Amino acid sequence: MSKPKFQAEWEEIDEEYQQLQETHKIYRQKLEELTNLQATCSNAISKQRKCLKDLRHSLKRCAQACDEKQLELITDIKTQIKEKENVFFDMEAYLPKKNGLYLNLVLGNVNVTLLSNQAKFAYKDEYEKFKLYMTIILMFGAITCLFFLNCRVTDEIFNFLLVWYYCTLTIRESILMSNGSRIKGWWVSHHYVSTFLSGVMLTWPEGPMYQLFRSQFLAFSIYQSFVQFLQYYYQSGCLYRLRALGERNQLDLTVEGFQSWMWRGLTFLLPFLFFGHFWQLYNSVTLFRLAGHEDCKEWQVFMLALTFLVLFLGNFLTTVKVVHQKVQKNQEKVQKND
Repeated sequence: MSKPKFQAEWEEIDEEYQQLQETHKIYRQKLEELTNLQATCSNAISKQRKCLKDLRHSLKRCAQACDEKQLELITDIKTQIKEKENVFFDMEAYLPKKNGLYLNLVLGNVNVTLLSNQAKFAYKDEYEKFKLYMTIILMFGAITCLFFLNCRVTDEIFNFLLVWYYCTLTIRESILMSNGSRIKGWWVSHHYVSTFLSGVMLTWPEGPMYQLFRSQFLAFSIYQSFVQFLQYYYQSGCLYRLRALGERNQLDLTVEGFQSWMWRGLTFLLPFLFFGHFWQLYNSVTLFRLAGHEDCKEWQVFMLALTFLVLFLGNFLTTVKVVHQKVQKNQEKVQKND
């Protein structure tokens, strides 16, 4: 007597279920092995770092009383130590690690390390697309507020969008840094300062001081979005070329400033960047003047003046430093060739 159709289907499903249980059991075992391997690697890296740190101190003492041959050996060892530390950084990009203070405050103690290259690159590409789309939205938002809608409500929406955008950027950048991205220094701090500035703009109440600065701020926002769009367009192409040549890390990001790798092909962006930096200084001077006005009662005016000044100093000095270092390196190369 043949089995009913439903019984045959049930037995087939039950057989697949048993296979699934076995597969899941193997997966759990492999996961436990992976966790143990991760812990072993992390402990080994910590131990190596401690040993290298002790060795560096010993080399520093030895360098004070040694002959020329030993000094060359010490220099060679120091170079190898630096190379090993770079390798440790790449290794840690694939190992779970404790979040920094900022990610702990925002996300809690959640592991944000992406284990595969595919997942890391996908997250990086999503970050870049997010920046591009938001830059375009913010540019059109500023144009709308400046030329079409002189309304406090739309201004508040625009300022809230700025706060949300910069907050989201800082979180995403922190996650990318945990996964091996080398963005650091001022270009990380810059977004935290911009978040603070946008938050203060959001709380600035309607009044004569606000109206006096409103048009200038919206015009600056349009220009800033335009320059950021230019930077994304040209930096992404430059990074793609340098990655193909093996000269840049796969997780390097576009930034709102100038870095050494942009020297070849992207120096035409410098005038746009410097103009934007000095516009930030102009914003600061304007706000300091408004803060000294007898009718000014809002604390936001003076605070915004200070924040724009910090942004100008950070952006301008960092860009000048990068350009100066690159010019010096090029001069040294020319002298060596001569």
